[in-house]
Amino acid sequence: MRNFIPLVALVSCCAVSVSAAVSCTVTAAGAGKDDAPALLAAVQACPTTIIPTGTTLNISTRLDMTGLSNKEIKLQGTIRFNPNIPYWSGNGFSYPFQTQVTFWQLGGSNLRIDGGGTLDGAGQAWYDAFNKNSSLLRPILLTIYKAQNVVIEGINMINSPEWFNFVNEGTGITYNLLNLSAVSTSKNLAKNTDGWDIYRSDSVTITNCNINNGDDCVAFKPNATNILVNNLLCNGSHGISVGSLGQYPGVYDIVENVVASNIRISNAENGARVKAWAGKNVGSGIVKNVTFSGFTQTNNANPVIIDQCYETSASACSQYPSNTYINGVTFNGMVGTSSKKAAGSLLCSPDNRCANVAVNNFNLTYVKKGNLTYTCQNVALTGNAASLFGTCTTT
Repeated sequence: MRNFIPLVALVSCCAVSVSAAVSCTVTAAGAGKDDAPALLAAVQACPTTIIPTGTTLNISTRLDMTGLSNKEIKLQGTIRFNPNIPYWSGNGFSYPFQTQVTFWQLGGSNLRIDGGGTLDGAGQAWYDAFNKNSSLLRPILLTIYKAQNVVIEGINMINSPEWFNFVNEGTGITYNLLNLSAVSTSKNLAKNTDGWDIYRSDSVTITNCNINNGDDCVAFKPNATNILVNNLLCNGSHGISVGSLGQYPGVYDIVENVVASNIRISNAENGARVKAWAGKNVGSGIVKNVTFSGFTQTNNANPVIIDQCYETSASACSQYPSNTYINGVTFNGMVGTSSKKAAGSLLCSPDNRCANVAVNNFNLTYVKKGNLTYTCQNVALTGNAASLFGTCTTT
């Protein structure tokens, strides 16, 4: 960790102090004022930017921090995004994949955010507004865009309007010791608040994090490769998910070399999941060499699931099966409880679209009385699956 020199000079009119071009400290400009320009100026001017303990920066305009090199943001206080819905609806940074927008895009090389402070997306206003208008685009809290060698460590992320973290075209990205929480205080749920979505990125590591949210804990989106997810505590989520894949016509999606291990997941819709689109106008792709290992599941509706008819009617799926092939998925060491009797469903499309799916070391029980059931189709399972799934019908 760097030794910071005492800050001695004032830069411009902004609430930024700087010391010998070594570090900048940003403090709040005052009630109702926008601290985004001062924060941007500090990050551009100094190798290290400090938001001190007790400071809450009010961010009312978007943060474009792309093209940086060798920068550290020591977030000891709070960065809070002003929930000005009309502004953000027209001024967030847009991403075409699944029609996303973001408050803050961070890119470049050798970047770091740490310090024990908090990113606050002020999401409650968005949760309530989305309940009235489901077409409302809600911003992602932090997007890593076209970046190499980035570390996000030891901070809190709260109240994200939608996804917390989006990794887009990055490599060598590490998240460690983060606490994420999105909980609505009204009857309107905090929807689509994924912890991480990894897209067109390689060599991403997510470790030692706690997540309380309302959608995927982690999702491996198209072209996510060489990913390690380890030692997570997920509550209320939609699981650790591959996909969804094959959504866009003419696009070939890849998810390859992924390990999700030592995951404690509770009160979730899903545990370990693979999801791919089917239908007439969809894309294609492959899922290869994915391992879900050491999952402790508590009160989860679908502890293990492969769904090659994601968001597709049964009739459309039958007529137009998924073009996303699955070759090499392992579910190993699934223990805990299921909230439904149907604890696992591995439902693949016909014509050998699923191969080399292994099931080992399951010890799941039903939260109520009775034995769990498991279903599968169009897949020849390996490992010790026969005692649970029986013999699947394959076509």
